[in-house]
Amino acid sequence: MNTHDEHHSHEHMVRDFKRRFWVCLILTIPVVLLSPMIHRFFNIHEDVTFLGDIYLLFALSSIIFFYGGWPFLKGCVKELSKLSPGMMTLIGLAISVAYVYSAAVVFGLGGKMFFWELASLIDIMLLGHWIEMRSVMGAGKALEQLAKLMPSDAHKIREDGSVVDIPLTDLQHNDRVLVKPGEKVPADGKIIKGNTSVNESMLTGESKPVVKAQEDKVIGGSVNGEGSFTLEVKKTGEESFLSQVIDLVKAAQSSKSKTQDLANRAAFWLTIVAIFGGVVTFLGWLVLSDQTLAFALERTVTVMVITCPHALGLAVPLVVAVSTAIAAGNGLLIRNRIAFENSRNIDAIVFDKTGTLTKGEFGVTDTISLSDNYSTEDLLNYAASVEAHSEHPIAKGIVKSADKRWEVDQFKAIPGKGAQGKVQGKSILTVSPGYLRENNLTVEDSRIEQLNEEGKTVIYVLINDELAGAIALADLLRPETKEAIQGFKDMGIRCLMLTGDNQKVAKWVAQRIGLDEVIAEVLPQQKSEKIKEVQQRGFIVAMTGDGVNDAPALAQADVGIAIGAGTDVAVETADIILVKSNPLDALAIIELSRATYNKMIQNLVWATGYNAFAIPIAAGALYTYGIVLSPAVAAILMSLSTVICAINAKILTIKK
Repeated sequence: MNTHDEHHSHEHMVRDFKRRFWVCLILTIPVVLLSPMIHRFFNIHEDVTFLGDIYLLFALSSIIFFYGGWPFLKGCVKELSKLSPGMMTLIGLAISVAYVYSAAVVFGLGGKMFFWELASLIDIMLLGHWIEMRSVMGAGKALEQLAKLMPSDAHKIREDGSVVDIPLTDLQHNDRVLVKPGEKVPADGKIIKGNTSVNESMLTGESKPVVKAQEDKVIGGSVNGEGSFTLEVKKTGEESFLSQVIDLVKAAQSSKSKTQDLANRAAFWLTIVAIFGGVVTFLGWLVLSDQTLAFALERTVTVMVITCPHALGLAVPLVVAVSTAIAAGNGLLIRNRIAFENSRNIDAIVFDKTGTLTKGEFGVTDTISLSDNYSTEDLLNYAASVEAHSEHPIAKGIVKSADKRWEVDQFKAIPGKGAQGKVQGKSILTVSPGYLRENNLTVEDSRIEQLNEEGKTVIYVLINDELAGAIALADLLRPETKEAIQGFKDMGIRCLMLTGDNQKVAKWVAQRIGLDEVIAEVLPQQKSEKIKEVQQRGFIVAMTGDGVNDAPALAQADVGIAIGAGTDVAVETADIILVKSNPLDALAIIELSRATYNKMIQNLVWATGYNAFAIPIAAGALYTYGIVLSPAVAAILMSLSTVICAINAKILTIKK
């Protein structure tokens, strides 16, 4: 069944309970007015009654019983046929006992009728289910909103340049589509013309619009900003990022939780206790006291109603639905529900370095002037002017870090050694240490020695054949990395780094961000073995990597977290997929796991603790103190317990 069908079915059930509630509530008014007990309570005289009023009372109550009670009676039969008694069994038995006994009184059995109690009980049960179903719908609201993100059509650009609107289902790979300002992007693809900013908040949780230019990827369902652009379609239908997200969320929400198994067992035994308690209550009042059959029956019905394990049955599923939807709305995709719940117990997290803790791109970390004639800014700008003509990653890192770039004449690449050119009339060379050695140039400076100790890449700048300075580059740390590591340490989690880089580079990164341990110079095929070694030290381990070359390590870890998956969310070896390349999201998923588990336990404690107090009171333990609960009051308390669990689940939040 697809998302639309499921949502439609859920809406139908909500409408059904709502309709039954209002019909029964209206019929309850004459039932109450015709009930002999109400007459006695309000001291209503006999002259307000009429011939055959008791049969009218029976007829109206029968409509309420069969029409309003039908969902519970049907559910009771279904549960008993599967030998799995539960909430519906208790409600079905309770209203059936009340109805059959009252009907027998109408036709001659001595005793009192429970018709108004029966009607009010069914009313309250219908109202409780109506509210509960709406709460369940609210829990899945984020998934419903995801499904609504895609537009209905797209502006396809034909080969002759004309534009025609076509349904989204007709889009094919490599089609070119015009996306206008303020419109939703119709499919995953790349920009081939134009610049804009795109709001991806519903897909990634990133509230700030992301600037997009030619060749950049965009996600279907994101909202275009102020510019128009031409999109080349790369993924359609079920291949799209949004479809994969919806599938993952649905699978996670429907997957069984280990805590759910506990709740299901508890609900089953609570049902058995309720039935047994009802029988004991009935026999106890009937045999061991001077109370009437009607009183014993009323206590029995009350016990069965108040003990309904509804709150217990919903305690975990509601939290599962809410937490999964919250995660998806923040770019945290759960593939393995059990692993997500287990992540609350991790006491060590292992990070891949490149692309996870770092950006995976070179950037300038230090600029050192070796000449009084040039400032560090001048050195960087001269070097960037020359390197702007090179495609080397180091060159790109220098260019990005400079404030200015000037015109270059006579540019020439020095293969394997650097580049040269004339900038503002000066001869500029940006070269490697190998070039200095070949030309017998020596540098003795403790600052440069320190840069080499840190494993950084050092480039030298010569101006008019004078060694003017040095520029150090390294794989830049993500700005959020240090905060994320500190967050893990505050949670008592040991932070390790697993990298193929040399010890010097690894040590420098570890010192900058506060890692507890570094495992360096590891080949890709050795990573899973290193994870196993950490596990053998007694740690429950999470591995965080890019999901490609870290696949074996992700699979070996107790919890595998693929970070920075972007639009490629189908990372088969990861348990959890983080759409953005942000280490703070790894921290967020662990915090969400702990918060989710706490909500489950809170709901389970409430649901079971409530019954522990409610059963004796319902059975009449406080009768000598004048406290007696009616079935209707029991239904209110039972429904209230369920609503409290639903509200508690819905207030689950994630730290931003």
